Parts: sequence; C-alpha cells; structure tokens
Amino acid sequence: MDPISQLISSWKIPVGQWGKAVIDFVTTNFEWLFDAISEALKFTVDGTSSLLLQVPPLVLALAVAGFAYWMQRSKSLAIGVLVGLLFILNQGLWKETVQTLVLVVYATALSMALGVPLGIWAAHKPNVWRVMQPTLDLMQTMPTFVYLIPVLILFGLGAAPALIVTIIFAMPAPVRMTYLGITSIPKPMIEAGESFGATRRQLLWKVELPAAMPSIMAGLTQCIMLSLSMVVIATLIGAPSLGNPVNKALANRNIPLGIEAGLALVILAIILDRALAVKSGAQK
Repeated sequence: MDPISQLISSWKIPVGQWGKAVIDFVTTNFEWLFDAISEALKFTVDGTSSLLLQVPPLVLALAVAGFAYWMQRSKSLAIGVLVGLLFILNQGLWKETVQTLVLVVYATALSMALGVPLGIWAAHKPNVWRVMQPTLDLMQTMPTFVYLIPVLILFGLGAAPALIVTIIFAMPAPVRMTYLGITSIPKPMIEAGESFGATRRQLLWKVELPAAMPSIMAGLTQCIMLSLSMVVIATLIGAPSLGNPVNKALANRNIPLGIEAGLALVILAIILDRALAVKSGAQK
C-alpha cells in the first residue's frame, strides 16, 4: 500500500473490541435476565411444538387446510394445502415442518406486536422516524450470520435465540409498512375525521388504521417470509427447523435430502403466503 493508506490502516479503530466490551459487560451484569428470557421462550416454543406433534399429522393437516379455506373461502387452496402437507409427511419431514411453523408463527406475531406500534409512533413523530430509519437500515442490511454471534453469546443455543434473532431480522418490515400506510393516508380523510370531532385515539382506530390496513397486511406477509428464511439460517445456533436437514444435506452433499427439504420449505412458504394473502386483499 502507499504510505497514506498504511498510515490510515495502522491506526485501526477498535470497533470490534468495543463491541466485545459491551457484550462482556452485559453478560456479566445481566446474565440472570437473559437466562430468564431464554428459559421462558424455550418453554413456550418447545412446549407448543411438542403439543402439536402429539396431534395426529393427518388431523393437523386437515386443520391447517380448514384454516386456509376459512381465510380465503377457496376449496382449491384448501386441497392444495392438504396435498402439500401430506407430501411433507410422506417425505419424513413432518416434525421439522411443525417446528419451523411454530417458530415462524411466534416470530411473526411478536414482530408485528412490536413493529406496528413503532410504525405508528414513527408516523406521528417525524423526529422519531429520523432516528429509527437508519436503525432499520442497519437491521435489514446487516448480514444475517452477524446476528447469530451476539445472540448466541447472550442466550445460548436452542429455540430461544433463534426466535430472538428472527424477530430482529423480520421486525423492520412491519415497521416500514405501517409507517408507509399511515403517512400515505390522504389529508382530506384526516381532516374529515377531525371535523367530526374525533379525538386522536378515535382518529387512529377509526380512520388511520383501517385506511393503512392493506399496507400493514403487506408488512405481515413480508414478515412471514423473512421469518421463514431466518429460521432456516438460525439452525446454526440450535434452532429446531427444516434448516437441519438442509445443513445435513449441504455437509454431506446429500442431493436427495436437499431437494426434499427445499421442497418442504417452498410448500410451507406458499401455504403461509396464500393463506394470509386474501386477508390483506379483503381489507382493500
């Protein structure tokens, strides 16, 4: 390198050491808190998975198909869901599929529970959005494997850290889409509500949220897909999911297992997407 470049690189800013110092401080002083959170999440996720695995697969497959029919009122979709789940059962991946579904549902529910209120807050407070926007950019552009390191140190192995890292990765989608939906509401609609004497709370619940619902539901769909992709990656820190056969296939160059697990993931993604797509459309 040229002398100037050598001078710049010789005075390395110890960002990595600063991050390590922060994590060491947190783990030393708040280990009890992270252990409690980890145990609570592990009990919830593992308990739900165990409960669903006690249900006969055919009964659970029929229940999911019935849910898809109730959401879309489509017999063809219900039949497709049932056929897809029976195919997964035939391939011997039922347990991993149920575990994946549980993690995705919990991650999506918590991401929406956190993301929608944050999006509403940012839409009403421009200064909050200015601070929140670069944070969301960082959360979405950070390589997914980087999330695994601090979460693994703080929460250990298993379903709990997988759930937390999935929430971190998927939450920006509902935040952004909620913000977009609220800020895109025509001003005359807001003014009409105000002219009828609506309070800020009434304006939010009876005008803003119904008008922004298509955008919020689009955020839900994005959140589901992001959660599914991250749950697969999170098998590297012990997440019980379809990522396990994918990793085994990759490590052993097992092409048949890789194809089977990949198809199971595709089927699960299509089921989740199609089952909720009509709900967003129904709000338009």
